[in-house]
Amino acid sequence: MSLPLANVEAIHPDLWLASQIGSHARTAVASGHSALDAELPGRGWPTGSLTEIVCPQPGCGELRLLRPALVAVAQRPIFMLQPPHRLQQIALAWLGVPIENVKVLTPRSTSDALWAAEQILRAGTASALLFWQQQIRADALRRLHLAAQRADTLFFLFRPTAAAVTTSPAPLRIGLEPAPGGVNIALIKRRGPHRDEPVFVSLSPSPVLLNRHAPLDRRTSAAPSHREFLSDLAHAGV
Repeated sequence: MSLPLANVEAIHPDLWLASQIGSHARTAVASGHSALDAELPGRGWPTGSLTEIVCPQPGCGELRLLRPALVAVAQRPIFMLQPPHRLQQIALAWLGVPIENVKVLTPRSTSDALWAAEQILRAGTASALLFWQQQIRADALRRLHLAAQRADTLFFLFRPTAAAVTTSPAPLRIGLEPAPGGVNIALIKRRGPHRDEPVFVSLSPSPVLLNRHAPLDRRTSAAPSHREFLSDLAHAGV
């Protein structure tokens, strides 16, 4: 007679069966995309934790992907740390995020940026922290993850695709790849079984905001892909 499987999550929230998607000890914020929520532990973006998003370049649809979650928590401050382009108020309004609740920080050095990220997380007053960083040491990642656990803050760290092959303490790591009508999301690391196939998420088109200082590509009516970024940043929307 076989014994029933133990409910390991009842023992401790950080335990789960390898064949099942784990839960999340803190609350999770729904991503707004049902296909993605079904694959995320806790059925949403985790709070009080480090989430890494790797993508080939800024402007792959990362902010449109996060848009529903940011709108859901926009009643408290949202910090954007070292964004790769200048933010525009009209684009923030399109996102549905109150402009007065968005705080943009552009430290002069990586060490200052890491210090600022830790202070924001430790303070616990922010609803979300979005941090863009090209290179970051393993010890700095551990410090950020520990700081994130002190508060119920959505914490997203944007890194280049090359970072996907490196180790990280982040419980959730995803990779974005642009696709017609949206993005393909690879689940690099999660509390749950490995998934070979990416999750496709449809993203609504955004208004095109061209940088007046960037030359137009006369060969096509579309904005050049190398100048594309999120609609809430300075270049063309994706």
